[in-house]
Amino acid sequence: MYRYRWLISAVWSILFIFSAVYSERLPEMLKESGFIPQGSESELGFDRLQEELGASPSTLHLVYTSNERDLTGKTETARILNSLDDLKTLPYINEMLVNQTPHLTGEKGIQSIIVNMNLSSRDAVDVYPEIREKIIAPEGMDMYVDGETATLFEIQEATKKDLLKAELIGIPVALLVLLLIFGTAIAALLPVMVGLVSVSATLGTVFFISKHYALSNFLPNIVMMLGLALGIDYALFVVSRFREELKRNCSVESAVARTMEKAGHSVFFSGFAVLVGMFGMLFIRLPIMYSLCIGGVLVVLASVLVSCTLLPAILGILGHTINRFPVFPSLQRRMVISTFWKTLALRVMKRPAFLAITMSLVLIMLMTPISNMRLGVPSAEVLPPSYESRIGSDLLHKHYDNREANPIQIVVQSPGPAGSQEAIQLIKDYQDRISKMEGVSAIRSFIDELGNHPAAMTENLLQSRETRQQLERAHLLRSEFALLTAVPAHDPDSPEASDLVKKLRIINSGPLKTYITGHSALRVDMLDRIYQGLPALIFFIMSVTYLILFYAFRSVLIPLKAVLMNILSLGASLGIVVIVFQNGWFSELLQITSTGYVSLIMPVAIFSIVFGISMDYEVFLISRIKEEYQKTGDNDWSTAEGLQKTGGLISSAALILMVVVGSFIFTDIEITKALGVGLFCAVFIDATIIRIIVVPALMKLMGHANWWAPKWLGGGR
Repeated sequence: MYRYRWLISAVWSILFIFSAVYSERLPEMLKESGFIPQGSESELGFDRLQEELGASPSTLHLVYTSNERDLTGKTETARILNSLDDLKTLPYINEMLVNQTPHLTGEKGIQSIIVNMNLSSRDAVDVYPEIREKIIAPEGMDMYVDGETATLFEIQEATKKDLLKAELIGIPVALLVLLLIFGTAIAALLPVMVGLVSVSATLGTVFFISKHYALSNFLPNIVMMLGLALGIDYALFVVSRFREELKRNCSVESAVARTMEKAGHSVFFSGFAVLVGMFGMLFIRLPIMYSLCIGGVLVVLASVLVSCTLLPAILGILGHTINRFPVFPSLQRRMVISTFWKTLALRVMKRPAFLAITMSLVLIMLMTPISNMRLGVPSAEVLPPSYESRIGSDLLHKHYDNREANPIQIVVQSPGPAGSQEAIQLIKDYQDRISKMEGVSAIRSFIDELGNHPAAMTENLLQSRETRQQLERAHLLRSEFALLTAVPAHDPDSPEASDLVKKLRIINSGPLKTYITGHSALRVDMLDRIYQGLPALIFFIMSVTYLILFYAFRSVLIPLKAVLMNILSLGASLGIVVIVFQNGWFSELLQITSTGYVSLIMPVAIFSIVFGISMDYEVFLISRIKEEYQKTGDNDWSTAEGLQKTGGLISSAALILMVVVGSFIFTDIEITKALGVGLFCAVFIDATIIRIIVVPALMKLMGHANWWAPKWLGGGR
């Protein structure tokens, strides 16, 4: 590495410039949320609605409000529709309809128009600015655009702002912390450089991947968060070890080699452990999890690669220059002679059982809110209340019946034409069985639109071309397909609505083939995918992490303790996420809008990411303890000395990590905020309660057994 330091630095410089150009354009390429479970019954139902019944793939809701006018009357409704004449001229606008969903209140100052488009969600996002320009509210009214297309477009815009905001908050504070740690400007700048290069390289790579595969629009924030956090963390350990080797009067070349032998080894194993968590997401068969996996894997690889190639090359170029331009020299002298961490470890080891049990109980107590965790499918709620689509969504939820607006949709395929007497009778019988089910408020179909007559009379009515065309325009009947809408008695996001979906899927439909879809069905299918993949994900991450740590430390108990401690810190951080986002604690302080639920991808994402990141500190701490143990054979001394040599560094790394992920708490997208809160809490708990108190306590309790392993498994080496 030292020999080719100039060539390596030049290659990375070119790659950084090239990737930076394309990384800026990435948010515009990401036009899907990734929440629809591919191949599920709900997705198949959506496809049948569009392909067989002619339903529009993209829809907008225009919400008009006025404090002075009755917008539900014919005059004002006509004014609203006339104001949309320019919008009607666009070739991809299918139709515009007055929203017939019943109002929850007697409020007259609100009206909603549904705009259907014959564009896919990706194409609709591309033309949304053109659509928005043509929508002008009539005088005396305010207007807000809601719907999936509007939400996806605003998430794109929010993502751009969030990336910039996270950089403006996280990087300066991280740089200040690095100045306090290293005491020199050059050394402090290197970890920030590694983080930025890792993020840029990853986002640039993802840009080209997004040309061929649809990726979630939440991916850039995750890449930025992990890339800055891991890149700075890894570089912190490498630079610290390099400066330590220089102090031993080593040549620059020897210092680089020795650094990569020790710190580079730890970075490699730590990165591998984080990758395990990223790959674990593949067990959850949802597009958004695949997207997060791709982004996570690439940014971890980039962070490890930059830390193990570019960084040592630059260290070789800088040499002793890294210690120039000192900052806070008096503070550095005090830090060098401090024995705080060693003293703390020795005090912990005087009362190991008491402290280990007490801290474990505290973490278990923080886990208890998980038992009441309510999972939901995020939509416009992921945006702050100031965004237009969020305002429109909130108005619709407040003034319109959400059950009627989001019914369970049942696409029915009959053996023959759905308008034949035999098919009509089959549908009527099926509809009657559904109407008697508990939890069904109403069930409707084209039969009800025609007056709910006997099958023979309904068939006769369908002989009218005008009647049939009217039903086809309403997407209720075409060929052998028909649409039934079941209005649930409870909120579409409630457990009762989910139970109703499951019952509808097993009810006897006779010769009819049915597809149960809609908002509630989508939620059920997403949760099913998560619950199906979760056991495999947990087993994979925990078992592979154990094997990695066993290989690194040749110990049976140390990897087991690490896995168990991770579960405690992870559970505690998830409990805090529930308290904040579901229950609304500290929401004003953190500028968070409590949604009353936790996004259903959040537990999986936090588990996968936190489990890997937590291994960082375990690897670095135990590696140093093992070095001392191999020298002395004294378990207690090795634990105290290992914490003394790494405690400050681990705490500093954790502080930087908390600063980086904490900066995302103040971004706009709620999912990113939740991940920021979860990671912040997990890192804080891991670097304080776990590494500083529980680990030394357990090392003391288990004594020399910490390092035991059967000889046939590599023990005794």
